[in-house]
Amino acid sequence: MSGGRPTVRLGHLYPDHLNIYADRGNIAVFRRRLEWRGMALEVTEVGLGDEMPEDCNLYYLGGGQDRDQWLVAEDLAAKADSLRRAADSGAVVLAVCGGYQLMGHSYTAADGKRMPGTGLLDLETAASRDRLIGDVVLTVDLDGRASTVVGYENHAGRTRLGSGCAPLGRVEKGHGNNGEDGFEGAVSGRRIGTYLHGPLLPKNPWLADVLLRWALDHAGAAVELEPLDDALEHEAHAVATKRAGLKR
Repeated sequence: MSGGRPTVRLGHLYPDHLNIYADRGNIAVFRRRLEWRGMALEVTEVGLGDEMPEDCNLYYLGGGQDRDQWLVAEDLAAKADSLRRAADSGAVVLAVCGGYQLMGHSYTAADGKRMPGTGLLDLETAASRDRLIGDVVLTVDLDGRASTVVGYENHAGRTRLGSGCAPLGRVEKGHGNNGEDGFEGAVSGRRIGTYLHGPLLPKNPWLADVLLRWALDHAGAAVELEPLDDALEHEAHAVATKRAGLKR
């Protein structure tokens, strides 16, 4: 609680390194959607050499280029047990693009060098010479609701899921995890990884609210989130869908 208001504590991992593609905007969405409902967001930034807090309700790991991933990979792997304990307690983890790759067991770069992951998601990623780029539309069934998720992908990684996690969604338009199996992202409990950025959440407010509801539950404030006026967000979602070449 902050001043008597329900509060979500968010751990922003490596904001100085994993911060491309405007993905900080996802945190802005969390903050505003809580504030519009009279609630609060407290952000703790976790950088190289910092201790991983285990008392956050939501952890966010953004995207970065290979050189940035190399800078943080070993540090993050050393903190993986702390992050796993938090996730096992019901905390939410959202990892985007490069952060998504580091949530797996490992990421093999284009030069064949292998960087360690956290193993929080049962997946492996290896880079290809060709990048998968463009608008993406997914059909997603999450937390008892089926809907569409839109975003943008730009990655050389080819991600393969193991049996310990499920895809976030089925690709209607775009490439997804590897351009072959028709799926994108990964979900295991309240751990979500995705290649979609730009950022992800402004155009997908229902997904933001699912994550916030989970985080509030972990914070001991299981509240019903009142509906917001998401007309602008829905318009942005529709524009992204149309740009991808689909009609709704």
